[in-house]
Amino acid sequence: MLPSGFAPAWPCPPNVGAWVTTRAGGVSQPPFASLNLGDHVGDNPGDVAENRKRVTALLPGTPRWLQQVHGIEICRVDSTTQASSVPVADAAVSHRPGQVCAVMTADCLPVLLCDRQGSVVAAAHAGWRGLCAGVIERCVAEMGVPPQTLMAFLGPAIGPTAFEVGGEVRSAFMAHNERAEAAFRSGLEDKWFADIYLLARQRLHDIGVPADAVYGGDRCTVSEPDAFFSYRRDGATGRMAALIWLTPASAIPDTAMASP
Repeated sequence: MLPSGFAPAWPCPPNVGAWVTTRAGGVSQPPFASLNLGDHVGDNPGDVAENRKRVTALLPGTPRWLQQVHGIEICRVDSTTQASSVPVADAAVSHRPGQVCAVMTADCLPVLLCDRQGSVVAAAHAGWRGLCAGVIERCVAEMGVPPQTLMAFLGPAIGPTAFEVGGEVRSAFMAHNERAEAAFRSGLEDKWFADIYLLARQRLHDIGVPADAVYGGDRCTVSEPDAFFSYRRDGATGRMAALIWLTPASAIPDTAMASP
């Protein structure tokens, strides 16, 4: 069985390839069934290696996996050889064809970016901490092109009806910009339901990415258990990957891009 996933619905340049994996098409056993790509969640290492091998076979190169820490460090994926160590970073940027940027998520927001000229791509892991601290802004700055020339795809993340947070999360975002208030709906006591998609759109808009150039943001990892891993829903679970690269668009067969 081929790994399951889908190509983002966005008008990217023909030399930009992108893919978002789902949870099907791998060999991992419950609770990591089945296409778990995370090697840090307690899954059998051999199963993770096989899952990564299956995904890599559909790509123009080996993804540059990161050790994600909910921070704002950026990894440049422009070397012709892969480093032996796994970089500690929450976003990756590449100007070189064939170098695959990747971030893993299971409720956090994956953000894929490219410019309209097809000269640079990036992937960012935007959990609420990294998003609030500025991982998108740092990522865009590292891309080195005018933000007005960028487009973004917001991949599967915890949706606004499921992402319950404490008042400190709302306060942290509002301290950056009071407009963030629009992304929070009051719950019980000092709890709030946060719209991480809207928060990301606000950050992208604030740095100059056109509002009509931001796509996606319509899938909820928590409410789609057959398609997505969700840490909030399941606790012990696997990780999906959002991947982007510069290469001919035919790098991934159409049969591997069917939506779940």
